[in-house]
Amino acid sequence: MGGLLCSGPVAAILIVEDERVLSRELSRFLEQAGHQVRTARTGAEALECAREDPPDLALLDLRLPDRSGLEILDALRELDGALTVILMTAYGSVQDAVEAMRRGATDYLQKPLDLEELGLLIERVLSEQRRDRELEYLRERGRVLPEGIIGEDERLLAIFDQVERLAKANLPPRERPSILLTGETGTGKGMVAHALHEVLGGGPFVEVNCTAMPATLVEGELFGHERGSFTDARASRAGLFEAADGGTIFLDEIGDLDAGSQAKFLTAIEEKRIRRLGSTRDRPVNVQVVAATHQDLDEATASGGFRADLLHRLRVLSFEIPALRERRGDLPLLARRFVAQLGKQYGRPGLGLSRDAEARIADYGWPGNVRELRNVLERAVLLATRDEIGAEELGAIPAGDGTAAGGPRGISLPEGGVVLEDLERDLIRQALDRAEGNRTRAAALLGLSRDTLRYRIEKHGLE
Repeated sequence: MGGLLCSGPVAAILIVEDERVLSRELSRFLEQAGHQVRTARTGAEALECAREDPPDLALLDLRLPDRSGLEILDALRELDGALTVILMTAYGSVQDAVEAMRRGATDYLQKPLDLEELGLLIERVLSEQRRDRELEYLRERGRVLPEGIIGEDERLLAIFDQVERLAKANLPPRERPSILLTGETGTGKGMVAHALHEVLGGGPFVEVNCTAMPATLVEGELFGHERGSFTDARASRAGLFEAADGGTIFLDEIGDLDAGSQAKFLTAIEEKRIRRLGSTRDRPVNVQVVAATHQDLDEATASGGFRADLLHRLRVLSFEIPALRERRGDLPLLARRFVAQLGKQYGRPGLGLSRDAEARIADYGWPGNVRELRNVLERAVLLATRDEIGAEELGAIPAGDGTAAGGPRGISLPEGGVVLEDLERDLIRQALDRAEGNRTRAAALLGLSRDTLRYRIEKHGLE
C-alpha cells in the first residue's frame, strides 16, 4: 500500500464524496492532522485514484452518482484486500451496516459527521493497522523486531510469533499467563520485555529491578502502604503493582530475590491480588507479569535458593534470549543500526562502518552480548574522525580472539567426515566432565548459555 505510516497514526487517505462542501471540510480537517488526502466525487474516480496511488484508508460515501458505495467497496477491496474502508451515509440502516461490515468495511458512520469522533476512529484504526503490519513484517521478513530489536534469528522470531497468538486471544492482562525471559547478562531481556508488552496491547509498563531493591522495602514499594502503617507513612501510597494496572509489570533479575520476598511475589503473581502494608483487605490488580533473570533457576531451585512454586508460576511461558555469539547473522544488522542511531544522537548522521571494522566485529565473541556491542560502538562513534568507523576505533575489543564461533579455530574436518550429532554429544560430555558436572561452567566452556546447554543435554539424553 502507498502511504507509509509514521511514528504517529498518519496515512494516505482517499475521500470518496460527491458533496463538495463536505469533501472540502473533511480534506481540511484531515490535512491539519497531518494526513495526505486525495478526493474523488464518483466511484470511477475513486478506483482510478486507488490504482494510481493506493491509499492506507478510504472514507467512502454509500450513495454516489454513478454506482453504490457497496459496489465501490467491493472494487476497492479487490484492488487491495488489506485496505481500511469507513463508509459514510445520510441514509443508513441496520441492513446497510451489516452488509458493509460483511463485505469488509472497518466501520460505518452516519451523517452529519462528528469530526472529533471521526478523528478518533481514524486514529484507532490506523494504529491497529500499523501494529498488524509490523507483526506481519516480523513474521514474514524477520528483519526489524518491535522496539528496535534487530535480527533474523529464528528463536527471536518464534518468541514474537507465540506472543502474537496470545495477543489475539484478547485476554485482559490479569488472565494472561506469566512470561519468563532467561539468558545471559546483556542479551537485551529488558528490550524484549518492552517489545512483548507492546505486542500484547501496551498500557503502563513498570520495570522493577529486583537487585536494586532492599528486602526491607520490597513489600512497601511493590504493594504500597496505608497511612500510618509505619513511622513516615503520612499518606496512603499505591505500589508498583497498582501503578502497572492495565499493563505490564517487568520483574528484572527476579532470581536475586531473597526467600521472604519470593513468598510475597508468589501470592501477587498467582492470584493477581495485593495487600498494602497496614491494610486489612486485598486489592485486585489487572497486570501482565513478565520476569527475567540471567541465573539458572532450576539450579537455584535444586539448591534451595529459589522457590519451586514461584518458578512454576513464572514459567508458564518461558523464552530464552540467545546470546549474541549464537546470533552471528544478526551482528552486521545490529552494528549498522547502532551506528545509525548513535550517529544521529551525537550529531554524526551518515556515519558508517568500514569493511575492516565489520570484519573485526564479526571476529569477536561478544561475551557482554548486545550491551557490550552498543557500548563499544558508542565509544567508536565518539572517536571517529571520518565518515566511516575504522577497525582502529574499535580498540576496546581484541582482534581475532577466536571466539566468534563460540570456540577455538582451526578444527579440521576428517577425510571421512563426522556425524555432527555424535560430535556435539561428545563435546558436551567432555565439557561436563571437565566442569565436574557444573552446568554453568560447562556452558562457558562451550560458548553456550545455560538454558541452551540444558536443552542439548536433554536432547542427547545426557542427564
